[in-house]
Amino acid sequence: MKPSEPVHTVLLRCQIQIESTRRRYQAEEQERLSDLFGEQRRWGQTLRAMLWTNLSTIVPGFTRDTVVNLLVPCSFDFNVAATKYFAALGDGEVPLCFLFNGPIFFRGLGHNLLVEQLPWEKQATYRLPVTVWQNMMYIYYPNENWLTLRSDVFDRLAEFKRRRQIPTWEQAMETLLSSASEETTEKALSAQRVL
Repeated sequence: MKPSEPVHTVLLRCQIQIESTRRRYQAEEQERLSDLFGEQRRWGQTLRAMLWTNLSTIVPGFTRDTVVNLLVPCSFDFNVAATKYFAALGDGEVPLCFLFNGPIFFRGLGHNLLVEQLPWEKQATYRLPVTVWQNMMYIYYPNENWLTLRSDVFDRLAEFKRRRQIPTWEQAMETLLSSASEETTEKALSAQRVL
């Protein structure tokens, strides 16, 4: 296909990767990222590019070049590695790599419809400011985080909340955390008395 030939349609697929090895991390960020990459001393082996998402869109006909908006779904589900990664960062930029693929439909000689594959080597990079992610999360999830639980664990939490007549999920979690904190403190005091 020649660059001057009109394109009928592109079924564009895009894979977005977080190039986590291409930025520096503050000590607090390293601590928060240990859930994803392990202890910082092992990052030489564990810190790798991460898949953020795969998406696709239909690019309408054009000649030579065009601009296309890619809508990237963003969630605040802490079971998703990308969400954990973004939430762990304090500031700076996130290096992203966009890998493109998909069939290009165009008219050849004699107006026959032809198809050519866009290879995965077609890519673009972008450095997303962390503040863009933080501001977006603040707009859509102000002062909230999402947590997914297995059904049996949720049932136990719901029973705990119901038995104690706790009105909200936040209060149920605060009650459990306070109990755990008090228990830890009591164990520490008991250990000191024994010594």
